[in-house]
Amino acid sequence: MREPNRHAAFEQAILPHLDAAYNLARWLTRNDQDAEDVVQEASLRALKFFDGFHGVNGRAWLLTIVRNTCYTWLQQNRAREFTTALDEEICNLPSDAFNPEALLLQSVTLEVLRKAVEELPVEFREVVVLRDLEGLSYREIADIAAIPLGTVMSRLARARKRLQQGLSARPGKESPLGL
Repeated sequence: MREPNRHAAFEQAILPHLDAAYNLARWLTRNDQDAEDVVQEASLRALKFFDGFHGVNGRAWLLTIVRNTCYTWLQQNRAREFTTALDEEICNLPSDAFNPEALLLQSVTLEVLRKAVEELPVEFREVVVLRDLEGLSYREIADIAAIPLGTVMSRLARARKRLQQGLSARPGKESPLGL
């Protein structure tokens, strides 16, 4: 592809999705400056490898690069975040547990919710951001994260259970949900 056409195609296919890229990077790194650095690096990688993009879904393609760049950055800078202990109590919540969507409809403040999401392990935070904030399908998340569809659903369910538990059991405070 000729260079001016390549840059124009890149701008058209990828640049409209920079807000979503930053959003994902911000939630994964939990830091504005780190997220900006990750998105900048991911954008450079996307431009470098743009010839391999076949025009199917620019958003998913860019978010895949951002995700991979984030994980590389986290491994180099915060390796401890990759160790997630599976809490048996969280996985054994009763099946009639409060619906996570209803949590958002109640009087939980955005700040409390933001903090609860930030407390999630990175692989859980990732699927919540991609599904609930970016509105991606399970299939798109599976493709971006390079994990099976069932793993996406499992991580999302566990993440939502952790959110529910975290929002309903704030120490020293009455539950924002009245639970």
